[in-house]
Amino acid sequence: MRSVVQRVSMGQVVVEDSLVASIEKGIIALVGFKEGDDEKEFSYILDKLLNLRIFEDNEDKMNLSIQDIDGDILIIPNFTLYGDCRSGRRPSYSNASKPSDAKLQFERFSEKVKEHFTKVVFGIFQADMKVTILNDGPVTLLIDSDKQF
Repeated sequence: MRSVVQRVSMGQVVVEDSLVASIEKGIIALVGFKEGDDEKEFSYILDKLLNLRIFEDNEDKMNLSIQDIDGDILIIPNFTLYGDCRSGRRPSYSNASKPSDAKLQFERFSEKVKEHFTKVVFGIFQADMKVTILNDGPVTLLIDSDKQF
C-alpha cells in the first residue's frame, strides 16, 4: 500500500459537479493498493496518518500530529500511485490491485480509519474526481508499506 500525504489548509473532491468531500486544516492522503495488501499494510499506513508529526507547535517546529491539532483527513483512492514509469513513456499499472480487489481494499481501509478517527471523509472509488488541494508548507510525504523495515 502506498500513500501520498499532504498537509493542507483545505481540500475538496468534486464528482460530476457535486461536492462529495471537503476538509479544512488537516491531511489529504491519496492511497493506492497492490495485490495482497491487507490489515498489516492498512495498520501501518493508518498509524502514520494519525501519528506523523507534520504540524507546527508554538515554536514553529513540526511536532504535532493530526490528532494533536484536531484536524481533518480526506482520503482519496488513487491507483496511479502504483504507476511504474521505469520503462517507456506510458506508465504500467501491473503492480496495482485489480479494480475489484482495490475497491474492497479501499472499503476495508476506510472502515479501519473510521474506527480510529472520526474527522475523516473520503473520495469515491473509480470516480472521475476533481481534487482541490491547498498544500500547506508545502509538506508532501510518500509512505510505502513495503518500505517499513
